[in-house]
Amino acid sequence: MLLCVDVGNTNIKFALYENDKQILKTRFSTDSKKTDDEFAVELYTIFQIYGFDAKAVKGSIISSVVPAVTENLQKAIHKVTNCKPVILGPGVKTGLDLRIDNPSTLGSDIVAMCVAVKEKYSCPAIVIGMGTATTIVYLNENKCYCGGAIMPGVSISLDALTSNGALLPSIELKATKKVIGTNTEDCIRSGIVAGTACSIDGMIELFREETNTNPFIIATGGLANTIAKNCKNDIIINDDLVLEGLISIYNRNN
Repeated sequence: MLLCVDVGNTNIKFALYENDKQILKTRFSTDSKKTDDEFAVELYTIFQIYGFDAKAVKGSIISSVVPAVTENLQKAIHKVTNCKPVILGPGVKTGLDLRIDNPSTLGSDIVAMCVAVKEKYSCPAIVIGMGTATTIVYLNENKCYCGGAIMPGVSISLDALTSNGALLPSIELKATKKVIGTNTEDCIRSGIVAGTACSIDGMIELFREETNTNPFIIATGGLANTIAKNCKNDIIINDDLVLEGLISIYNRNN
């Protein structure tokens, strides 16, 4: 079995694969204060709950955008599975041609999701990652990574709005039936969901104009489905894009 781990600012995704087929996916909150032993207990518990033998894991790979978590999580996985994980970063072969100013600064999650798109979908492509930040990046017709844009994520925007507006309540984020809200909660939902969708549509149009292409568009992330339904563009949703990229990268390096 292969254990793929996607460490984001908010959540850590764990997925088990056998012959490149996903057999388990779970997640828990990212906490940079946890020790390697605490991570090990949580990971061991996951294996026990779902009935998998941790020692059957023969390889592991981590994509992490939280450096404070990376080393302790690597140690925890080694303790539980006896496998030392590959850390996606400089020196790891990805097969992705990076045509940007400083390739070493590119987030490992972006690298992984672009590798998955490069190998599984058509290009040119716009790849949208909707996590703590919303990233919109471009792969050209030769499947080279050419850069992109970073926006505040949906949850960050909502938290900033409700925490800094004394009379604005915290809400459950979901799409509304109308853009013109008739109560405060629906007005916030409309502004965040429809407003983000409009921003993404606008950025897609700017990408088209700048590249003079009509790219394939794919999105990933917890809120991608909610936002994409409100976009005018046809956007494919794949919540496992980073994990699928990690499989390809691990296989390339082993």
